[in-house]
Amino acid sequence: MSAEFTSAVVSNTGKTRFRAALERARDGGAPCVGQWMEFPGYNLARTIAELGSDWVLVDCEHGNIADNEMYLAVGAIAAAGASPIVRIPAGEAWMMKRALDAGAHGIMIPMCETKEQAEAIVNGMKYPSKEWPNGIRGAGAMFAPAYFQQNGQDYLRHANDNIVVIVQIESRKAVENCEEIAETSGIDALFIDPNDLAASMGYFAFDHQKIEEVQQATVRVLKAAKDAGKFAGHFALSADIAAQRSKQGFHFMNCGAGISAITVWMSNEMARMKTLMDK
Repeated sequence: MSAEFTSAVVSNTGKTRFRAALERARDGGAPCVGQWMEFPGYNLARTIAELGSDWVLVDCEHGNIADNEMYLAVGAIAAAGASPIVRIPAGEAWMMKRALDAGAHGIMIPMCETKEQAEAIVNGMKYPSKEWPNGIRGAGAMFAPAYFQQNGQDYLRHANDNIVVIVQIESRKAVENCEEIAETSGIDALFIDPNDLAASMGYFAFDHQKIEEVQQATVRVLKAAKDAGKFAGHFALSADIAAQRSKQGFHFMNCGAGISAITVWMSNEMARMKTLMDK
């Protein structure tokens, strides 16, 4: 499914595998599929990235991954041929800068609820230019060019176009404003976290799949993204859910997460061992 791209960068202008896979999905091809990394470790990041997905997300919001570990993970993922995406803890410009300077191909920002917040996020992600006069990113990315297969000058010229800006829609307020958020210039993608979305609506987070209000909100966000010409993503912890969201029209989704993979596999094996010993 993702074998179409074997490198983290797919053009001499630094176009990333992530962006190319998003465009493939938008144009009716295979979805853009990734994995979710919550544990630190260079070798772990590289192992996950070599499994064939288009991208690996380094979770610095809820994951056990600090700044230095994020830098190492970004390098490992890019070296293995996938696109490194970093989820930062909050929409703070200095957090964006650290992940961008590390060489991330995309940044995911949690809890974007208004057009004004979306505009501030874009400004934090963009180098100042004629197109982005309000950009505030500092021109000091010493490590990032290597992960776009560029020198420093070419990286500076193309970073604003290559890096994917993703905002999470995960509250009732965000859904109410999703059309304006999607239409914000510089926002590339909307990503739904159904657990937080359900909780914000007063439901138990893990019941989101059977809550009609959450599913209606999901449809609204998907439509808002597509109407604005943006990419739409959805969190998924299994192939079944990922395939379901792809068939629904979402362009990108993860197909698992590190801690879930370990918990499920080990729990199943422990149960299987008990069954075998009881025979």
